[in-house]
Amino acid sequence: MRDAEFFRRWMTAAAAVVEREADRLTELDSPIGDADHGSNLLRGFTAVRAALGAEPPGTPGAVLVLAGRTLISTVGGASGPLYGTLLRRTGKELGEAAEVSDEELRKALYAGVGAVAQLGGAAPGDKTMLDALVAGVAALSTSYRASADAAENGARATVPMLARKGRASYLGERSIGHQDPGATSAALLLGALADVADTADAA
Repeated sequence: MRDAEFFRRWMTAAAAVVEREADRLTELDSPIGDADHGSNLLRGFTAVRAALGAEPPGTPGAVLVLAGRTLISTVGGASGPLYGTLLRRTGKELGEAAEVSDEELRKALYAGVGAVAQLGGAAPGDKTMLDALVAGVAALSTSYRASADAAENGARATVPMLARKGRASYLGERSIGHQDPGATSAALLLGALADVADTADAA
């Protein structure tokens, strides 16, 4: 079972990996976006880390709802509302339970991904964060590490895709040949979850 501390560690790990990879995310965003994906997410997850440290929520759901709300209020562009919706919806699905099972988290993340798809009007194959998220959440039924690997493969699979949604879609065929920055950051988020789970399960 996973408690609030597990989820706080996940968000802290996500903030650390975003900080480490911010420049790469911005480089990926440069040719097909506004060249601000890394800096936007860095600002958002830095704020999430501060918010969770100031008044740590007592349940898994509350951790994710606070993280999502913080991202929406601090991140510009599309990534704030999309990541905020993912985490907030996932947190709401978890409810007020003090601990949740891996299966409950998988189902909650599935609902969160569905909310992202609805908000962005996108589907897998459109060259968006959903290409990593859908693959990653589907693989959660196997393991957290399988989820991280599937999300990473989903992000890499966006390279030959034609963008159909988001800023990159304005470029038409010029979007082909570039890895989607949103799918890349989504893979980082699920990679952070796998790292935290590996550490917790080894303890």
